[in-house]
Amino acid sequence: MSIKTKSLIAAAAVAVVAAGAAEARNAPGVTDTEIKIGNTNPYSGPAAAYSSIGKSISACFDMVNDKGGINGRKINFISVDDGYSPPRTVEQTRKLVEREKVAFVYQGLGTPTNSAVHTYLNKKKVPQLFVATGATKWGDPKNFPWTMGWQPNYQSEGIVYARYILDTVEDPKVAVLYQNDDYGKDYLHGMEIGLGDKADEIIVAKESYEVTDPTIESQVVNLANSGANVFFNVTTPKFAAQAITKIAEIDWNPLQILNNVSSSIGSVISKAGFDKSQGIISAAYFKDPTDPEWQGDDEYKVWSDFMDKYYPDGDKTDAFTAFGWSACNTMIKVLEQAGDDLSRENIMKQAANLKDYRAPMLLPGVMINTSPTDYYPIEQWQLMKLEGEGWKRFGEVLDGAVGSGS
Repeated sequence: MSIKTKSLIAAAAVAVVAAGAAEARNAPGVTDTEIKIGNTNPYSGPAAAYSSIGKSISACFDMVNDKGGINGRKINFISVDDGYSPPRTVEQTRKLVEREKVAFVYQGLGTPTNSAVHTYLNKKKVPQLFVATGATKWGDPKNFPWTMGWQPNYQSEGIVYARYILDTVEDPKVAVLYQNDDYGKDYLHGMEIGLGDKADEIIVAKESYEVTDPTIESQVVNLANSGANVFFNVTTPKFAAQAITKIAEIDWNPLQILNNVSSSIGSVISKAGFDKSQGIISAAYFKDPTDPEWQGDDEYKVWSDFMDKYYPDGDKTDAFTAFGWSACNTMIKVLEQAGDDLSRENIMKQAANLKDYRAPMLLPGVMINTSPTDYYPIEQWQLMKLEGEGWKRFGEVLDGAVGSGS
């Protein structure tokens, strides 16, 4: 090989590397040393119990940065408070995109809040990745190609509960308390789908609440007066604890079904009281850190060590910290797959190309799979019952894909 040929090959290699670096530098929110990620979280307001998700994700990225970052780039995670208020989410998201110029927004929490910026981010072609809400609307790549959920969708969860009711409750009469927005209505619709033709007959009462309401006690009393023997509690943590407490106070004894996003031992059950919560049914897709079954588990040990070092003030009984850890690792996986092409287009492409990925702390048998036409990363559930001071899982891992996207 001649010196000239060698020089041409070397020059071409340098050009390729330079092009890759330029591509990264030219991508919004990305430099040779940094990836800037935006997030909105309710660090205050009626859904502040979820703030531990944002805090655990921030701690996770601190850990990543201590290890040298991802492909040599540190994560600059800008997480801001929106108080679970949609107008405030709009304001904060615009600042993240237009002032901070983040590469993408990630794990924004809440259905009403994410809905408020859904169209804006898609028009801007800014990835709205792994939103912390299970509304079915996040899995619509045809109409909203820049938005993707993470957790199983609410309709599929409602269907799983409906099947359990039909299988175990004689002459079921269901009363539903739900948040008056897409979040609550998605769960209600899933329950109706699962009950099928009998839905109008079986659901004997419905009461909604607004996120700004101070209490839901009057709604619970109205539902109790309906004669229902099943109570479907579709709320956020503050109201979930209120409902469980009120049910015990008025001596109503229905089968209680509590949606997953309010099933945290630390944020809900312990606040309502373990004595008032016995027998409640919920569903899970990631490991409950309070479950003794996982105490000797390797994934639990890694998570526990992470908490001790990077989030020492965090509550290990709060399932939302495990949720944040698992969701953070999913984002890490996407960025690793993206390599040096950190354009918004490629980040979205890699998010839609996860194959049998097992994020740490997911339940055995629960895998993450996505494709350009499947924006529902997790689609499995396992039912569980509150016994003593923890959840006890039962039955098989259920495929909740039915109802996805409906």
